[in-house]
Amino acid sequence: MNKNKGGFSLKLNKVRVIQYGCGNMAKSLIPYMIEKGADIVGAIDNNPDLVGQDVGDFANLGHQLGIKISNDPDQVLSSVDADIAVVTLFSFVQDNYDHFVKILEHGVNIITTSEEAFYSWSTSAQQTNELNRIAKENGVTITGSGMQDIFWSQLPLTVAAGCQRIDRIEGAVSYNVEDYGIALANAHGVGLTADEFKTQITDVESFPSYMWNSGEELVSQLGWTIKNISEVRVPVTSEQVVHSDTTGKDIPAGDAIGMSAVCTIETYQGPVLKLQTIGQVYLPGQGDLCDWHFFGEPNTNFSVAKPDTVAHTCATVTNRIPDVINAHPGFVAVDELPALRYLSYPMGYYVRNQRHRGHC
Repeated sequence: MNKNKGGFSLKLNKVRVIQYGCGNMAKSLIPYMIEKGADIVGAIDNNPDLVGQDVGDFANLGHQLGIKISNDPDQVLSSVDADIAVVTLFSFVQDNYDHFVKILEHGVNIITTSEEAFYSWSTSAQQTNELNRIAKENGVTITGSGMQDIFWSQLPLTVAAGCQRIDRIEGAVSYNVEDYGIALANAHGVGLTADEFKTQITDVESFPSYMWNSGEELVSQLGWTIKNISEVRVPVTSEQVVHSDTTGKDIPAGDAIGMSAVCTIETYQGPVLKLQTIGQVYLPGQGDLCDWHFFGEPNTNFSVAKPDTVAHTCATVTNRIPDVINAHPGFVAVDELPALRYLSYPMGYYVRNQRHRGHC
């Protein structure tokens, strides 16, 4: 029990975290979580170059934690009494599914950077409902979060509340695929020829962009009903050779250095959403984009100048952890969670519903 300068007590439950996936995102997430008072009690990855490495060394903390990265999820999940696993593996629910099930069946909450898991009720309906059932059976919660939690949801919803009438919403976001690892680069078609991109990405009906899921969440929060939703995906190309550190290859001029996807949502209530996602290998001088335009009464625009998507995602996930632990069991999307808040105190102070024994 600690006291602040005002003299009243702060109950500091220890929030025990397993980092599940030790890629680029985890390098930022781990120090962020520790700074906010989390205990890292396990780390999992199958990269042979990382297995056995101390988490402190991996995350460049300047000191060791005495926690080794393991390639045995069952051993880690069975040997520690974790409150939550932070899963930073793949973008889509189907690719993460077996990992999610394993964690939930061990009675551990999940927060994931899987972009589809932000709101996957229609794009992966069967698996989302199965995860919802498994989570409920084990008394835990699974939630998707990241930069979209604030910049593609909370901020647009706040601005929408300042409009008398909304006829159309347009949003555009971009990010450098080099920041997120090989799985995301492959999902964006980096290095594909025009024909390969068409076959593997453009013509694949079940391949939603990240704004698709965020758009569905926005529509839900605004109380509208989707009449039609569609998407057009095209490659982003360059007239010059572009090197990708993630793929380790030089991408010839004219081949894909990423993807632009435009998701259009028509609602029965009338408003239309046109949401563009651009993920590519950046050229010199390029930076992230987050622009929103509301057409109606009055017309309203806002943007975030070159947001640091990686840092915002990691900070958002860190600040979201208490909400996930406090939430009711099941697959709980952000439309069921409270508005995000900045954690001024160690995250354990905000936990009211810690389900695991042995914490104080």
